Amino acid sequence: MIRLTKIFHYEMAHALYGYDGPCKNIHGHSYELEVSIGGTPLANPSHPKHGMVMDFSDLKTIVKNQIVDRLDHALLLNGNSPHRDIPELDTNFEKVIFVDYQPTCENMLMDFVSRISLLLPDNVKLISLKLKETPTSYAEWHFSDQK
Repeated sequence: MIRLTKIFHYEMAHALYGYDGPCKNIHGHSYELEVSIGGTPLANPSHPKHGMVMDFSDLKTIVKNQIVDRLDHALLLNGNSPHRDIPELDTNFEKVIFVDYQPTCENMLMDFVSRISLLLPDNVKLISLKLKETPTSYAEWHFSDQK
């Protein structure tokens, strides 16, 4: 098996409803997402993707469409909180996204696993994701840790 990793960057704000610290307020991060996939390189000399597990540009398209383009410069909020009822929220912000979970780094990773895994070719597995909120704080998901 060969593993490939592609790194993505986006800016996003969020707020953690009910949290007991400063992250209950709207604040932003410069996120870095590392996506690692694995598989066996294609062994067909007549195929244009010969020698590749997956074309990096195909992986880039999936992650940009499912995550980066959707979340870049967005405000992500828990849709099960009173944030949904803030008057004029969506008229003051152009890109407000409500999710059905607390928008923590950990929960976002689980969402990303679902979104990316569904679109990978059958012969390619999602191996790991790392989501950095800051240069020193991140969460990781690894396929090998799953039961």
